[in-house]
Parts: sequence; structure tokens; C-alpha cells
Amino acid sequence: MYIKTMSKDYYQILGIDKSASKDDIKKSFRNLAHKYHPDKKTGDDAKFKEINEAYSVLSDEKKRQQYDTHGSTSPSSGFQGNGGGFDGFDFSQFTQGGNGGFEFDFGDIFGDVFGGGRKQQAKRGRDISVDLELSFEDAVFGTDRTVLLNKVSKCSSCTGTGAEKGTELETCAKCSGKGSIREVKRTFFGQFESNSVCDICNGLGKVPKVKCNNCHGHGILKKESEIKIKIPPGIENGEMMRLSGAGEAVAQGIPGDLYIKIYVKKHPTFKKDGYNLVMDLPVKLTDALLGSTVGLATLDGQIDLKVPEGVTHGEILRVKGKGVPFEKGSRGDILIKISIQLPKKLSKSARKAIEELKNEGM
Repeated sequence: MYIKTMSKDYYQILGIDKSASKDDIKKSFRNLAHKYHPDKKTGDDAKFKEINEAYSVLSDEKKRQQYDTHGSTSPSSGFQGNGGGFDGFDFSQFTQGGNGGFEFDFGDIFGDVFGGGRKQQAKRGRDISVDLELSFEDAVFGTDRTVLLNKVSKCSSCTGTGAEKGTELETCAKCSGKGSIREVKRTFFGQFESNSVCDICNGLGKVPKVKCNNCHGHGILKKESEIKIKIPPGIENGEMMRLSGAGEAVAQGIPGDLYIKIYVKKHPTFKKDGYNLVMDLPVKLTDALLGSTVGLATLDGQIDLKVPEGVTHGEILRVKGKGVPFEKGSRGDILIKISIQLPKKLSKSARKAIEELKNEGM
């Protein structure tokens, strides 16, 4: 007999094709994580965890290759038997909470019998998200920001131990210092033992002899915390940043993550195109014909831009090295699109001059 658990379609969860690139995977994850984050109106905790699970596999080249080959991150996933024990047996009447008089979890049974017990996963704190608005200049050059968040954090007085400063921890009486409680389960297949995390010491095996006055022995408490955020140069509007471990803390576990969605204010002159900055420059007809020098305000300050004689409408002028930083000492360019402004009315002298140009075949 062969029993195999159905694997999830991580590509379908992220809404991408199997040939998707790393950037496609990252972009899809950011959009979905922001949409389904539990703190949002459109949040869905189960969906958010599913998205994180899919991203953790597909963003890792080795895990993705294993998943594409085996439909799982483990080639040996599933259970294989020789057909000698349960072949032809109807398991439907023995589901958890079923009507057959037996209530048990097949995951616990198969884990205890065939896998040595299920591995306890470390507790993880809640993820949180914030929106951050940046000026166009800060988005181009990068900046450092500090945000103040009211969140569950590790107690600074006891550093998360729950014990008053200067006092010791003592062995947990409930689990005798083991951090887990052994339970006996009686099932259709016999009697089995399993372990669960001790709810008194949260798996630590020790409890405070004297509880911390600040957090009352919990090791965590809600407080205002300053989070420093380093914004990289060239960040895009709508991009999502992730700060691992900057979310909410949990007793005897790992903290969640902080997600920052970036909003970039529009600039009156420039737009961002990759590592280049683009803009339109209106030029008078006479300046286009004869050439001129105009003052141009860049993000680095004022420069003199030379408009060449005979420049054409729609022509692109380039100012090198004044665009978006992308490598150490390297930057994109400013691309300036010329827009020749034609006069709506002509004076007699202007008309006469143009007619003379016309007669010359210009």
C-alpha cells in the first residue's frame, strides 16, 4: 500500500508560472503579502501563512528544485508500506471526532509509530506592517528612517527570561525541567506516547524564582519601540521591505517580521525610469534654431544645460551620472526630452523673418 500526502501547488498560491524568475516570485510575494496581511482590511491569516510557506520554498533555489522534482521539499515525503498491515481497511470511520467511538489524529499516530514523534515547531511572534512615505529625493538616494511602533517586545529589564534582575531561574515543577509533558494516547492501534510543550515554562524547563516586576514574569510586554529602517537607493513606489525579527515578540520563541510598504511622492520635474531620471524640457523655437544655455535644477543642484543649435522636437539630451545610484560610485543619467514650443501669434517682423526663411527653402 502507498499513502502520500497531497502537496500544495506553490506556484498557484503565488499566482505565477513554473518558469517564473526570482524577481517575479519576489514581486508576487510582496503584493500578496501586503494584500493578505492580518493587519489589513483584506487580511487573511491562513492565506498569509500559505503565501509565506510558498515563498520560502520557491525563493530558495535548492528547495525549489526539490519541489519541482518531487512535489515536496523532501524527496522521501509520504509513507510507503508493503501492503501487509492496513491493506483494504476502511479508515473513514476512524477520523478525528468520528462516530466510530475512536477519536485520534492520524498525524500523531503515524508520527509516533513511523517517524519518532512530530517535531515541535518553535513559536513565532506576529508579523506587523507599516506604510512609509518618502520624498522623491530620499527614494532616489536612499535614507535612514526611524519609526515608533507600539508592539509586543522582549522585556528589557529581564531580557526575556521573566525573572527579576539578580534572581535565578528554578526548575519547572510541572515538567521537572524537561520542557515538555509526556502524554499517553490510547488508540485503535494500541497505546502510544507523545510529547507536548509545557504550558508553564513554555518549553524552557525553568521558571523565574522571583518574577520580573516589569513584565510580571512573562518575559514580554507591550511597549513603544524605535525601529531603524535603512532605505536602499532607487527603491520603487509600492515596493515592500521586510525586516526579519522586527515584528512582535513571543515568550520563548522567535519574533515575527516587520513589513514596510513604500510610498514615493511625485516630483514636479522628474520621473524614474530604472536607474535614469527622465524629464520634458520646453524650448523656444529660436533657442532650438540658434542653440542656447538653460539653467536646470537637478537633484544634485543647479547645472547649465547646453541646448545644441538645430535641436529637433522629441530629441533626447543626456546628462551623465546625475541619475539613480545603483553601484558604488555609479549612477544612471538624466534623460531630457526636448519639446519645441511654437508661438501662437506672430508679430509683423517675426512673420516677415519667417517668410524670408521660407523663401530660402528652410
